[in-house]
Amino acid sequence: MRRVRLKGSGMTSDRTRERMVEGLKNNGIRDRRVLAALKKIPRHIFVDEAMASRAYENTALPIGLGQTLSQPYIVARMTEEVLNGKRLKKVLEVGTGSGYQAAILSELVVQVYSVERIEKLMKLARSRFMALGIRNIRLKHSDGHWGWPDYGQYDGIVVTAAPEEIPQELLGQLAIGGRLIIPVGGSRNQQLQVVTRTVQEYELEIKENVSFVPLVEGHQ
Repeated sequence: MRRVRLKGSGMTSDRTRERMVEGLKNNGIRDRRVLAALKKIPRHIFVDEAMASRAYENTALPIGLGQTLSQPYIVARMTEEVLNGKRLKKVLEVGTGSGYQAAILSELVVQVYSVERIEKLMKLARSRFMALGIRNIRLKHSDGHWGWPDYGQYDGIVVTAAPEEIPQELLGQLAIGGRLIIPVGGSRNQQLQVVTRTVQEYELEIKENVSFVPLVEGHQ
């Protein structure tokens, strides 16, 4: 297993993480639970050591294989939206990537299910969760378009890559009252959308423009 450095110094210190959280407050993140989770989880272990000094900047960072780690603001924003002030039991994440978003969610929900199409990334994320002692994340190597129907329906779904349109399979795995947080638009003109499932329909809200890698079919 790859060795994970949990303790940081200099640009990866606790003080640097606190400054990141203060910046998130200034940018409109209000949920104290979300802010506490971002303060607790060390973002620098979710990137290569060469990028660690930039881990607490409010910017997306490359994680290899054409994938990125979203900027802290977007992670906080999507987490805040899926929680919507509630304590959720089951959340599905589509696109494990580095594992950072799932680690944040693990602090706030009872059980996280996360699917990743690139097996190498999934295994590396698992090693990070083990190093952090996180035990409420379950991983699957799969095409994200299909979600993870075995454990649905979910109180919330967070998608960390952008499809051209919302996959119908994900809508079907959402519990009544649950929220799907998803960037939509393929490779350009993406918008962060929130879909809430009611008894009779799905309600759509468009939040803001975003930039994510495309949600690709298949797995490797």
